Amino acid sequence: MKKILIMNGPNLNLLGIREKSIYGDQSFEEYFETLKNKYGAVDLYYFQSNTEGMLIDKLHEVGFDFDGVVLNAGAYTHTSVAIADAIAAIHTPVVEVHISNVHQREAFRHHSYLSKNCKGVILGFGLDSYRLAIESLI
Repeated sequence: MKKILIMNGPNLNLLGIREKSIYGDQSFEEYFETLKNKYGAVDLYYFQSNTEGMLIDKLHEVGFDFDGVVLNAGAYTHTSVAIADAIAAIHTPVVEVHISNVHQREAFRHHSYLSKNCKGVILGFGLDSYRLAIESLI
């Protein structure tokens, strides 16, 4: 059975509450239940932190024995060389995801430090971006 971790970075604990016109009105916990039901043959795990170091620690923890990581690093995507280095250091493939199409937003969101170290990038499909990332890993 494949083991896949979904990781969310800063402010994504507020999905369903914050900026609904961008992020929708469903919490990630609700959506995660949908994913677990759809992918019963996959061990799905979920981790969220607003702290950069905790995201790095989790990548180190799972990065050598999980089959994949689906990572929405939030704003750290555009600022964190440290998370990019952590992705490069592990063996587990990482798929970068974004709920919105970041290229339709502010200019600073157009650059990702993470992308070059990821298996792929999926963005702009709402919460369905996570499902597409899981499909790419299985």
